[in-house]
Amino acid sequence: MFCGWWTTSLDMAMLGLEAQGVIAQRMAMFAFGGPAAQVEAQLMVTEKIMAAGEAALMLAAGASNDKVIRSYRRKVQANARRLSRG
Repeated sequence: MFCGWWTTSLDMAMLGLEAQGVIAQRMAMFAFGGPAAQVEAQLMVTEKIMAAGEAALMLAAGASNDKVIRSYRRKVQANARRLSRG
């Protein structure tokens, strides 16, 4: 019981920290402006809509909260890697 609660709490905390890093990277990009910032803004909105829909479908199909949180973390981590390259 405690182990599951601890793991979920840690995943949620890490999701929050990782998301803040991606937000900071995006804000820096938006501050510089230009075509890359416009593309990133459009991609960001599209990704958020798709991720929310995927999470809703996962929950409707009976997925656990842990699975949804891990799915979001993978997406955030992929964004962090992509943004740090360019």
